[in-house]
Amino acid sequence: MSHIYHKFLEDAELKSFDTEHRKRLNHNIGRYNEQVEKGERQFKNLELAKRRAANIKHKIINNLDRYLVEFENNFSKRGGKVIWASNEKDAVREILHILKKSRSQVIVKQKTMVSEELELNEALEKNKREVFETDLGEYIVQIAGEKPYHILTPAMHKSKEDVAQLFHEKFNLPPHSKPEQITQFVREKLRGEFLRADVGITGGNFLIADVGAVSLTENEGNGLLTIAFPKIHIVIVGIEKLIPSLEDLDLFLPLLAQHGTGQHITVYNNIVFGPRTEFEPDGPEEMYVILLDNRRTELLKFREQRRALSCIRCGACLNGCPIYKSVGGYTYNATYSGPIGSVISPHYLGMKEYNHLSFASSLCGKCTEVCPVKIPLHELLLHNRHEAVVKKYVSFTWRVIVSGWKTVMLHRWMIDKPKSGLKNKMISRFGKKMWGNRRSLPRIAPKSFKEQWKETHI
Repeated sequence: MSHIYHKFLEDAELKSFDTEHRKRLNHNIGRYNEQVEKGERQFKNLELAKRRAANIKHKIINNLDRYLVEFENNFSKRGGKVIWASNEKDAVREILHILKKSRSQVIVKQKTMVSEELELNEALEKNKREVFETDLGEYIVQIAGEKPYHILTPAMHKSKEDVAQLFHEKFNLPPHSKPEQITQFVREKLRGEFLRADVGITGGNFLIADVGAVSLTENEGNGLLTIAFPKIHIVIVGIEKLIPSLEDLDLFLPLLAQHGTGQHITVYNNIVFGPRTEFEPDGPEEMYVILLDNRRTELLKFREQRRALSCIRCGACLNGCPIYKSVGGYTYNATYSGPIGSVISPHYLGMKEYNHLSFASSLCGKCTEVCPVKIPLHELLLHNRHEAVVKKYVSFTWRVIVSGWKTVMLHRWMIDKPKSGLKNKMISRFGKKMWGNRRSLPRIAPKSFKEQWKETHI
């Protein structure tokens, strides 16, 4: 077993018994659940909307090459430039090339998980550039020297007291500052950075193929400022983020908002078609879209798991997952955590080292139930597990145990013939470690249900 696997087990145990951590996540996710329930009421038929969205994304994923070319052609017509990046190194190299060519020093960023894949902030700082996260949650974890804890809510693991203490240490704010005071401070501080910035970097919620545009949705207004003020706008986005037409936003924007935050629709929804024209008073003079592969096409090779590329990054599966709510975001040791991360991270980071994430699930199916694009996440986890076993990435002992269990399950007499005493000895011998040291092993009854049934019904 790799050190990554052992670290996962150690971190998971620590977080699972951290009552303060559990309290914070339960509080934050509890508030989310209340809002989502209200947000559902805007849909006359939510299930139909989810099926429509799933069908559209299915069409995209299975015709990805055609839609990517369509997007590139339409975006380029308006003066935008498309850069294809096969991996994170290519993407970072292209971004640094743009910065050097334009002699840019100050960068503002809208929240984007793809930039976390690239470890972009670290690369920019290493090359002596100033980079500022402008989403409040992202800004909090940036000044704390941490990574986002959640796909949608980066600082979910922090209480308001933690944040107040952090801003006291970093900026000498009063140690008991209220959230409103901290927000006002960040707002005033970042306004100056927007004015200084040479480059704005964003992600993209959707790439619209038929008009060659980027759709960005947010609640704080920082995304719009990131686009409007700097002379250069760089979009970094995974190749799977396409939708066929502008009209499809009518479906996807409400679904994303409702499953992400419980809103009917997010506060700011921007559609960017390219750099500003001579008739527009503001906006970037240059605009680049970096289309990142980074092993997404490898995931396309798998008939079942490719469905995970339909994800619209709403975070609903994380909020519903009992494992995520127990072990938290950092335990996964990957950019994408929770159920969706457990499906895609082994393919992005290496099945051999990260296949344990696909086993870190109760398979309760809650993630599949809440997914707005109907990704069968708990089933895809089983496909990942099968892949890991076939390629012998799991331990020899585990393979022997599972093989033995399969043999027993296929031969009823092997279950019936041994007496309960022998069964209990076998369970104690081979199952104690897997069952955990905090639970008592179940005891096999002296008579099986089949034997009791015969006695009373025959």
